[in-house]
Amino acid sequence: MTPSTQKTSESALSQLAARGQSVWLDYISRGLLASGELERLIDQRHVTGLTSNPTIFAKAIGDGTDYDEQLKTLLATGMTDPDALYIELTATDIQRAADVLRPVYDATEGQDGFVSIEVPPSVAHDTAGSLAIGRVLWERVARPNTLVKVPGTIEGYAAIEQLITSGVNVNITLIFALSAYEAVIEAYLSGLELRMRAGLPVTVRSVASFFVSRVDTAVDALLEEKLIANPSSHEVRSLLGTAAIANARIAYETFEHTFAAARFATLRETGAAVQRPLWASTSAKNPLYRDVIYAEALIGPETIDTMPLATIDAFAEHGIVAGDTAGQGIEQAHEIIQRLGAIGIDTEAVAADLLDAGLRTFAKSYEGAVQVIASKAEAVLAGDKAIAKNG
Repeated sequence: MTPSTQKTSESALSQLAARGQSVWLDYISRGLLASGELERLIDQRHVTGLTSNPTIFAKAIGDGTDYDEQLKTLLATGMTDPDALYIELTATDIQRAADVLRPVYDATEGQDGFVSIEVPPSVAHDTAGSLAIGRVLWERVARPNTLVKVPGTIEGYAAIEQLITSGVNVNITLIFALSAYEAVIEAYLSGLELRMRAGLPVTVRSVASFFVSRVDTAVDALLEEKLIANPSSHEVRSLLGTAAIANARIAYETFEHTFAAARFATLRETGAAVQRPLWASTSAKNPLYRDVIYAEALIGPETIDTMPLATIDAFAEHGIVAGDTAGQGIEQAHEIIQRLGAIGIDTEAVAADLLDAGLRTFAKSYEGAVQVIASKAEAVLAGDKAIAKNG
């Protein structure tokens, strides 16, 4: 990398921080933590947080032998349940990442420097289950700069409120619909209000993970179907690649209005922080689109963009920071959603399908990770038995 390129890279990412947007890495692995790579990203790429999910952990645990030594230690204690082993392996990574990010957390007085750990997909539609495992993860990791990740389902809303009320930091994930986002904000505010009425500190933190690029993937597929039936439709063609940014910008409008209102002002006076919007899935899935299109279009104060390393590098190399773009074109954003509705594309229905698909994907990944752990555990135990027999 030449000095001039380095300067450009630093400028592109540092400008996001100057505008109040944090960049979080959407990846974790034991190798990332052991190699010092996370520290490098903090120092050189302005990364101030980290997110994880079952898909990320499935790949991390399944690749190589980084987790084998701890697995053997856990098995030696008599722990053989693959689900319990998964929690221990992942919680250890989350603890290590939280410790690396702790200076960021301290320097920003708890505004940043967080790492997320997700409840198992099996409890996505189980309020009591989400609440129970959420508390287990919170207590197991035992780091103040941890966020327990809970899917934004109907059953999850009540769990979110109760977790916030009990003092657990929460990252609500898989938000696609504007109506779901409003429900997530309500759960956060209600939880804080319950704490305030009980005389408890309202310094619990939360982020709302609003997914972006997948909306375009789904809506564009529907638009392409319509173009097959009517190739000359300029209206349909003009809507390609517009839904995701419009949807997210309306969500940002909701965020600004809600947290500027009198209801939150009372909470803010007692020490509450806003529930920051976190833009998830901001890497462009369509190769025809600019690779940093979503990151460039959703810059705004008090937001977070969680990106895979490739997107962080791409933004560092050629990202353009053209003001607080998340708050721009709001009228046009509403118009786009209305136009989509007029041609028969219901973005709320699309969002519901995306939520279901996201939960299925995470469930499959979680099951895959647990199966890998079970296979490795079986091999370790079989080897130990063989050694004992031969000995």
